[in-house]
Amino acid sequence: MTDDPTADRAAETAGGSPGGPADGTAAAKPAEPTCPVCKEIVYPGYVFCENCGHKLGDPPPAGPDDPGAAPREGATIRQSSASLARRRAAGAARPCPECGGAEIDADGYCERCGMRQPAERDHVEIGLPAAGGPAGPDANGSGVLAAAGASDRGKRYSRNEDALALTAHAAGVVAVVSDGVGSSQRPDEASRAAADTAAAELAELLDEGRDPEEATRAAALKAAAAVAALAASPAEAPSCTYVSAVTRGGALTVGWVGDSRAYWLAAEQGGTAGSGAEETRPDATRPDGIGPDDTEPTTGDTEPNTGDMAELGASRQLTEDDSWAAIMVAQGALTEAEAEAHPNAHVITAWLGADAGEVRPHVATFRPTGPGTLLVCSDGLWNYFPAPADLAALLGGPGGAPADGTGEAGAEGAPEGAPAAGERPDPAADPLGAARTLVRHALDAGGRDNITVAVIPFPSPPVPPRTHTESTEQHR
Repeated sequence: MTDDPTADRAAETAGGSPGGPADGTAAAKPAEPTCPVCKEIVYPGYVFCENCGHKLGDPPPAGPDDPGAAPREGATIRQSSASLARRRAAGAARPCPECGGAEIDADGYCERCGMRQPAERDHVEIGLPAAGGPAGPDANGSGVLAAAGASDRGKRYSRNEDALALTAHAAGVVAVVSDGVGSSQRPDEASRAAADTAAAELAELLDEGRDPEEATRAAALKAAAAVAALAASPAEAPSCTYVSAVTRGGALTVGWVGDSRAYWLAAEQGGTAGSGAEETRPDATRPDGIGPDDTEPTTGDTEPNTGDMAELGASRQLTEDDSWAAIMVAQGALTEAEAEAHPNAHVITAWLGADAGEVRPHVATFRPTGPGTLLVCSDGLWNYFPAPADLAALLGGPGGAPADGTGEAGAEGAPEGAPAAGERPDPAADPLGAARTLVRHALDAGGRDNITVAVIPFPSPPVPPRTHTESTEQHR
């Protein structure tokens, strides 16, 4: 879930100095009433808690289980092409886990007891098997994976408005993450349409031999059209952010609109690409200032020409946010720390939707100089771990925190509070474990937003021929 993009227009008109806090910050005030069962904030006039379905005014049930886990019970999805249809058929007749009632309303609440039903998008896990690995409904979490991802609704919101799609193309992997704009209409539908549309289009174009940058730009625009088509009117326009990542040959290509991000986490320790904001962002060698020059004509060769691409050595952020904070820093009006502390920090300046105006995707291609991990995520993760070093410290392998597992301040590459070595899976060996770990740390840090991450080891292991697109699609 992402902040209201229209707030940025007001901020620009007012000179970037709005007088109040950003939308949603009031939820942290301790004076707000909370549900006695799950402790989520409730509002005057509510009869049931929107988060757990408890009837407000009734005492909590005796001996409750962990309230944070209850809404997700039975809702962890390990997706495959065969299991999606089977889950949909089973879900249509699934009774309420609280009272056994069969009448579930259109919003997902039991009409007998008011309990919010677990949704398929509450927690989703996807594994993309490598060539020679297992396939089918039991593929996830076993065998060798070429890539993996996880998405969770977090602790604050009653639904997951992020979406994740992961698929293979003839020579690599495609990942798309989209984050619904919470103030828009049906943001969950917007993010799902964007992720699924773009992933399918990217795989198809790359299988045809199209240049990765050309395919990335075309897929983003097709996703934008799909999201815009959901709108009944510009005043009721579902909207979302967007980021995609493609691996092919010795290169990787990212595309984005909004503030969802892509990172490169190098397998070899050596710090990050500088501490300044400008040094950790895409190379300013193209006319638009983002990424390497892509103005030369494409050839459609199976393998991209990596000769003039920006080299990736140390860990770094590959995308630059379309946000108020990024503009303030670029203009020199605020330091990065000041901008991030401002209430408007995460107000976005570009998005997908019928009210977005002309969509101009950013596209950049890089050539890694060694192995590492391509990570694509929503702001539910990077809000807590914004720097590449923060993310790398949560993971194992050569590029993670030091093997001694101390997690103490002062250890190179391991900030204070970094997890012990046994808790840090190596993304190259266990991308699904890495995705789960990153989501868990975001939940432990507060989980105030939906959290989505895709983990792609690089170089990618071979993948079997594409038969479908893995996504967070749910039965509606």
